[in-house]
Amino acid sequence: KLLLLTFKAPPHLSELLSTISSARSLRSSSSIQLAVPSFCLSTMGSRVRASALVTVVTTGLADLVLSITGNPGVVGFYRTFMQTLHSRCGYQHPVWAVSHAGHCAPPASMDMIEDGASAAEDDVFGLDGQVEHKLAFLRNHVPRETSLVLIGHSIGCYIILEMMKRNPEQKVLKALLLFPTIERMAQSPQGKVMTPVLCHMRYVVYLPLFLLSLLPDRLKVGLIRLMLGGIRSLDLTVVQPTLGLLSGDSAANAMYLGGQEMKKVLKRDDTTIGKHLDKLIFYYGATDHWCPLQYYHEIKQDFPLGDFRLCENGFRHAFVLDAGREVAEMVFEWIREDLRSRVPGDQNASFSASAGRL
Repeated sequence: KLLLLTFKAPPHLSELLSTISSARSLRSSSSIQLAVPSFCLSTMGSRVRASALVTVVTTGLADLVLSITGNPGVVGFYRTFMQTLHSRCGYQHPVWAVSHAGHCAPPASMDMIEDGASAAEDDVFGLDGQVEHKLAFLRNHVPRETSLVLIGHSIGCYIILEMMKRNPEQKVLKALLLFPTIERMAQSPQGKVMTPVLCHMRYVVYLPLFLLSLLPDRLKVGLIRLMLGGIRSLDLTVVQPTLGLLSGDSAANAMYLGGQEMKKVLKRDDTTIGKHLDKLIFYYGATDHWCPLQYYHEIKQDFPLGDFRLCENGFRHAFVLDAGREVAEMVFEWIREDLRSRVPGDQNASFSASAGRL
């Protein structure tokens, strides 16, 4: 059910991306003589599994920066964010992102085979299924000894807390929760508007979505640009993943997950937060209609020793639309020392030099 696709690497490393290996090679990466980490994307299609994995691994590194997306869980939205973070890390650490199950269609060129057993599985596209999807990804494709820097966005923050709760043995260096929707989503200003749509009127929207999917791609791209035209500094790399979202069942699956978020993201998990408080960094938006300022002040009061930060840069909740680069540079500064201390001595100078240049 899991599929890894190579993400775009720096131009001077493009020739290395022709190397294909099993993700198991990360366990014995000395056999792969590459000096750069990979960008990887993960997706899951309905009732299919990949017969091959495409990835590039780094020699001798045991750390992984792993991003868990918001909703829609389309990793293409995070392209600029990931590229910037990867370069800021001096290309010394793998930077991966995991999509949500059913939010990305596997490429037609990928060798896919039917997996009938999936039909008998639980609700893989629901909130609980998405958590298990990420845990399965770690179990199957990341060595247990790998140390993780987790970066969650929106509902991805809730998923990260659930991952840490369900698998307390995983080695987490840091968990960064950006614009965290981890409590009372239906009671938030945006939740009050969207709950009736996502929970009670979702099926009414399916027909227009289906008709929209039938339009030629050129026309859909024009509509997407028109819809996002009000964003002054729009990152144009988000147009293509938006086009993919409007094809097939991806948008319907995203709406279904949104409905579950409204119903299930209720009380804040103070037990898990308290247990891992020293590893967590929370970043709240100053004008976030999914996570109002009240939530920031309350959690800060309840956990006075925690690291809670309030946006002073005017970033929107969906920061990937126009501020992926800026947020990535900010995030790098938060994790810089944690990663620097874990870079082998002969590579530390390169890490520092790259960070200084950018």
